[in-house]
Amino acid sequence: MNKVEKVALVTGAGSGIGRAISLRLLEDGFAVVLVGRRRTALEETAALGPASARTTILPADISKMEEVDALFKKVMQEHGRLDVLFNNAGVFTPSASIEDVSLENWQAAVDVNLTGAFLCTRAAFRLMKNQTPGGGRIINNGSISAHVPRPHSATYTATKHAITGLTKATSLDGRRYNIACGQIDIGNASTDMTDKMERGILQANGSTAIEPTFETRYVADAVSYMASLPLHANVQFMTVMATNMPFIGRG
Repeated sequence: MNKVEKVALVTGAGSGIGRAISLRLLEDGFAVVLVGRRRTALEETAALGPASARTTILPADISKMEEVDALFKKVMQEHGRLDVLFNNAGVFTPSASIEDVSLENWQAAVDVNLTGAFLCTRAAFRLMKNQTPGGGRIINNGSISAHVPRPHSATYTATKHAITGLTKATSLDGRRYNIACGQIDIGNASTDMTDKMERGILQANGSTAIEPTFETRYVADAVSYMASLPLHANVQFMTVMATNMPFIGRG
């Protein structure tokens, strides 16, 4: 009997953490579905993978239900199953004190960071529940902001706190179907989005400070471990961060 191919889907796979995770899962032998809004960026990620890797590029806006439903239908048609979903796609809206946050920016953050993760989780859950063999794993990219905020970050912080609730609810609902759900909370992994931290970023006391970062390959190591576990074992929550970043004691 042929070994069943393991399939992973990564959202926000065109850059940063999503790209690093995608490449690591390819190295681990997964067939990886690369999802993001920009096809060119997804193609660049695929080109960086091992020559023997199997990738599927599916551009989609995960904030739109019809695109998510079509995306997972294509996954089922192409691969016949899904073993791992890494909910990674997210946006930062402009930094602002809460009284200056526009409804437009609030909604933009909710649409991608929370609704997008929910829509992908729901679609993956349905697929994992009914496939043979059944079950699978969903890993959510939380954040240090799922624990504590930065100044002027109401939209991002609120959505990332909500991701923790989604993780817990999914984990509970998944028990009877052999669907495991966990969350990785990442602090200051070095990407284009953290460049400003190395130049100086606003602190809770009003000062500006340079914050340490760390290489994304260690995030990839962590997600690789989470994805490698048998379904009767789960990392419920994991925090991976620059050792000296201002998290413990923040504020």
